[in-house]
Amino acid sequence: MALYLTHEDCENHATPSGHPESPARLAALNEHLDRCGLLSDVVCQTPSLASFEDIAKVHNQALIDLLIAAAPTTGLVRIDADTAFSPGSLDAVRRCVGSVCDGVKATLAGDADRVFCGVRPPGHHAESNGAMGFCIFNSIAVGAAVALDQVDRIAILDFDAHHGNGTVEIFQDDPRVLVCSSFQFPFYPYRYQDVDRPNIVNVPMSAGTGSKTFREAIAKEWQSAIETHRPELFLVSAGFDAHEDDPLTQLTFVDDDFQWITKTIVDWADHFAGGRVVSVLEGGYDLDALCRCSELHLGALL
Repeated sequence: MALYLTHEDCENHATPSGHPESPARLAALNEHLDRCGLLSDVVCQTPSLASFEDIAKVHNQALIDLLIAAAPTTGLVRIDADTAFSPGSLDAVRRCVGSVCDGVKATLAGDADRVFCGVRPPGHHAESNGAMGFCIFNSIAVGAAVALDQVDRIAILDFDAHHGNGTVEIFQDDPRVLVCSSFQFPFYPYRYQDVDRPNIVNVPMSAGTGSKTFREAIAKEWQSAIETHRPELFLVSAGFDAHEDDPLTQLTFVDDDFQWITKTIVDWADHFAGGRVVSVLEGGYDLDALCRCSELHLGALL
């Protein structure tokens, strides 16, 4: 069984006018998935509000307290130059975290084998002690921490065009978690991109990199690490901003690349993890490309 988790709270995280990470991303995605018929092939589920206790598994309590105190009743508060906090943001990000945690619990209980969380804002830049880069809490990292209560080995695979610095920072010294991140380089966030650990696989790609180089790098760098690690659960930071139409990046992936990487992950999951995959939306800022590639991603998960 496959689950799709989304919630209207995630559209209530407001950003400044013209900001690429806008509520329109999720509205367009859900409308597209409904129109193409994929939502009839999955079980649509309302995600929980994540507990602050679970969030504290990967984030410092001081950061949690700061963000709770900073939540405005009107208007926007800047967390950093790129990241805003609105009256609806705290519930939105708790739904994001809750969706991944719910997906993890469902897969480990045997109630689902594939899960896609259609939520926003993204999370993979958020570090243990700081929000940044559109990200407030690191949803996939919290989900991994929750999963580690039940399994011994997890893989987090991040194909967003931006490096998953927060996920790397949180798990760089935890050999139970393999973190593989492919990303444009040199490029934002310019942090933790040179971490040298057996459980961290960074795959930097220069501007203009396209399908052939991407696929060869994944087959070479990620597959060998996965075969060594033998994950019991696969978590995916699914960013679609490496697409050639994306306005924020200079990679040149096409729609089929996202179908290919998803099928590859599913094959690995079938081999090592009983098919268990929990994926969460990260980046992707051209709405048409985001919708098409998410459709291919969800279709391949099915």
